[in-house]
Amino acid sequence: MRLNKRSGIIVAVQGTQVVKAALAFVFFLIGIFSISGAMTTLRPELRLSSDSVNQAATNLNGQLLFSLMGWENHQFLQALPEEYEAPKLTNVMFKLTTNINLDDPRSLLGRELPGFSLFDGKILVAGKGTNYTNMPMESAPPLDVLKAEQEAALQNTEDLPGASEGSTATPPLSTGDRKAVYIYFTHTRESYLPYLKGVTDPNQAYHSQVNVTRIGDHLKSGLEQRGIGTTVDKTDVMGNLNKKGLGFGKAYQEARPVVEAAMSGDRNLQYFIDIHRDGYRKDKTTLQINGKSYAKLAFVIGGENANYEKNLALARELHNLLDKKYGKGLSRGVIEKKGASTNGKFNQDLSGNALLIEFGGVDNTFEELNRSADALADVFSEFYWQAEKVGAPAQQPPDKK
Repeated sequence: MRLNKRSGIIVAVQGTQVVKAALAFVFFLIGIFSISGAMTTLRPELRLSSDSVNQAATNLNGQLLFSLMGWENHQFLQALPEEYEAPKLTNVMFKLTTNINLDDPRSLLGRELPGFSLFDGKILVAGKGTNYTNMPMESAPPLDVLKAEQEAALQNTEDLPGASEGSTATPPLSTGDRKAVYIYFTHTRESYLPYLKGVTDPNQAYHSQVNVTRIGDHLKSGLEQRGIGTTVDKTDVMGNLNKKGLGFGKAYQEARPVVEAAMSGDRNLQYFIDIHRDGYRKDKTTLQINGKSYAKLAFVIGGENANYEKNLALARELHNLLDKKYGKGLSRGVIEKKGASTNGKFNQDLSGNALLIEFGGVDNTFEELNRSADALADVFSEFYWQAEKVGAPAQQPPDKK
């Protein structure tokens, strides 16, 4: 059979395509065998496993999936909020394949630097200015401070504000004789540098007399002015650690029976607030609102407790109310803590209404801290009475005669 010129060209083109397809298949097989060989030579802890696949899958949220599907069908983009900004696909793929987040340096450095895990955690709700470089941080005090072998002399205490006297007016709603809020302090002696004479090291900002317990008194006063019965438990947990020869890491274990005893002793208690002080300096823990200085607040959730979702919902609601009533920034957000370097529960598994709140940092004053306590009492009471309205009716205060 005689082929014309055109037929010869067609045959030649088809032959080239076949060769390319064959070469592509060969390279595909080589790639598969190379990847398989590399995976089998990896150390067991570095091999791909169901856990690593699950970890990668957690990075694919619903909004990202809608964004990806929106490339083909723009109708899916209508389901995304207006402020949503789709991440760059290169960043997403890099994170999935390497488990390194370009926006979070801890994902690379945290595996290599000793002690870097102290900064570990997850931002669940980001307050204004909050990122992975300024998340709440607590470190153990030096041993001599923990054992109270030396304690700084006090200063600037003559002008310390006391618990707010507040209004004598009867609140429109009241819990009556019932105590609904329980305030306590796992790190009882966390203090503030402006009141510790000669102390400049944040790790030594601890004192048995002037410390976070004063915030509890002011918060109690603010809540009770708004009709919410509150009790403050000043059990010296850190003092008990010292007596028992236990380390700082056992503080939550030591505080647990204290909270359990309160819960069993008063079934009316509904909310449990553990007040702490952050280790950061003033530039990260202070905010100006209408010309007045406030200590920033941060909500911490234990990522390994059975009431995680309920605790998160409560903290998120209070964060949003603070943003709405006092402007963005007073709340640094809601932070999850879990893993080998931290407690992971913070006794929040005892109640779905448990909060751990960081009040300011080592440089804040009680004037700033009390303003923030007032703000918290304000938004908490708004949340509380709304919840009571939905649930059981609140007790009305008696009429004055």
